[in-house]
Amino acid sequence: MLLQKQDLDLRLSISVTTRERRSSEADGIHYHFISKEEFARRRDAGDLLEYAEVHGNFYGTPRKEVEDRLARGQDVLFDIDYQGARQVREKAASDVVTIFILPPSMSELRARLLRRAEDSQDTIAKRLENARHEIGRWADYDYVLINDDIQKTFDDLLAIVRAERLRRPRVTAGVEDFVARLLREEA
Repeated sequence: MLLQKQDLDLRLSISVTTRERRSSEADGIHYHFISKEEFARRRDAGDLLEYAEVHGNFYGTPRKEVEDRLARGQDVLFDIDYQGARQVREKAASDVVTIFILPPSMSELRARLLRRAEDSQDTIAKRLENARHEIGRWADYDYVLINDDIQKTFDDLLAIVRAERLRRPRVTAGVEDFVARLLREEA
């Protein structure tokens, strides 16, 4: 929903993964699906901004795509786990905003995974087990939302993005010129 708000001009970082593609996913849109060997090559070459092993598969963020977008002044939205979030924060602490979105309950999380109807029972059980570990990391994030109402959660996300874009360090260059002109004006 955030990506559909054209006035936000957000760009999604598309991760690479060694996970098998689900039937509903398209390569290059949801993920870049690559082999474990290719993943290791990119990781070892420093081509990944962050990477982690999650649910027995490897995931990572291609560095060049993110750096190119940031150089054009675009904000980049990541959908990554706590390991990746920690790595990105370490590399760009002053320009990273982290948001942890909690499910309203573990039973609802399970129901959402089941409704997706794309994972085996074993995979769902593994994801739920891993979710408990990830949920314990909520305090590492700047913002925490409980996703029990999709519209309210979306409205809260919008408020965070808009407020963060107004933080002084992000607007200093434009405001400095404005303030200089303002101070030169006669009343």
